[in-house]
Amino acid sequence: MTHDEMWKAVLDNDKSYDGIFFYAVKTTGIYCRPSCKSKRPKRENICFFNSSKEASDAGFRPCKRCRSDLLDYQPINEIAKGTKRLLDESFFKKSELNDELRALGVSERRMAEIFKQKYGVTPSEYVNSLRLEEAQLLLVETNDDIIDISYSVGFTGLSSFYRFFKNRTGFSPALYRKEHKR
Repeated sequence: MTHDEMWKAVLDNDKSYDGIFFYAVKTTGIYCRPSCKSKRPKRENICFFNSSKEASDAGFRPCKRCRSDLLDYQPINEIAKGTKRLLDESFFKKSELNDELRALGVSERRMAEIFKQKYGVTPSEYVNSLRLEEAQLLLVETNDDIIDISYSVGFTGLSSFYRFFKNRTGFSPALYRKEHKR
């Protein structure tokens, strides 16, 4: 591959060349992937490398935008996976969950868009499915009071739990327990 072909890939932000070569900007000391969306450098200020290790060994640091040091950097997937992990771990602790989700560094709206794009449901729909699944399990496998189950799956009141459960299963929690208890 010639330098002119690589330069054209940089100008076009061509993702198909990512991993094939890297370019570094002498004036900033940074190396990037060909698809990086950072400001276009002057042609005379760049040099090309076959690997990120070569660029790093030459004294350049990885770009913080395209994360040229990572083989496969997909921040959107990382946000979606981080959100899912937090929801799986903390769906029953509503107030703490909201604080932890804010720490991911994106707006609630953007996080919901990313999550839905990755998993096909909104975070709210996902949490509701986790709550329902856990409530069904507890109703069938324990003798816990229904009010205790409602609190343990993240509800703050019994009436909202009853409404939620009946809308999704067609049964009241007590009838569900009676019909499905082993």
